[in-house]
Amino acid sequence: MAAFVARYAQAFLEVVTAAKLPTAAIDGGFTDFLATWDGSPELREFFVNPAIAAVRKVEFLDKLNEKLGLWKELRNLLAVLISNDRIGAVGDVAAAYRKLLQEQLGIRQAEIVTARELGAAEREALVAEVGKLAGARVEASFKLDAAILGGTVVRIGSTVYDGSVRGRLDRLKEALTAG
Repeated sequence: MAAFVARYAQAFLEVVTAAKLPTAAIDGGFTDFLATWDGSPELREFFVNPAIAAVRKVEFLDKLNEKLGLWKELRNLLAVLISNDRIGAVGDVAAAYRKLLQEQLGIRQAEIVTARELGAAEREALVAEVGKLAGARVEASFKLDAAILGGTVVRIGSTVYDGSVRGRLDRLKEALTAG
């Protein structure tokens, strides 16, 4: 990730926080713009084309905004990205903003890997336990991996908690061969 991405994301988070904007609505606006951005190669080509003046690009953004209904602050961020020839990194800026927002709200991302599909009640209980382990509210993504045989592997940031059968067998093998 380029250093400028973090600067734009941090500045935008400060604007959203200072203005006490509804973060869910801002996130929805980002999602709408990114869906339009990702769905139209012509749109991306227009916005990143250096031969087209930034003023024309911002005018087009304003026409697009009539349909999207973006918050003024989000529209302004996009206009600044256009004016500074950084609009090509809008997806990275959005991802960095979302990550910073989650940190500010005390939400940690967790990846939970299981050997079998879990029911809704099992998922809720597991997320609650992972939240206690992380000491924060957790937003979890679930993956299936039959290779772990059973149990769970949880990744929170760079920390991995391996409670899988495969992990236990590997640790047992290491202990038996170590000495």
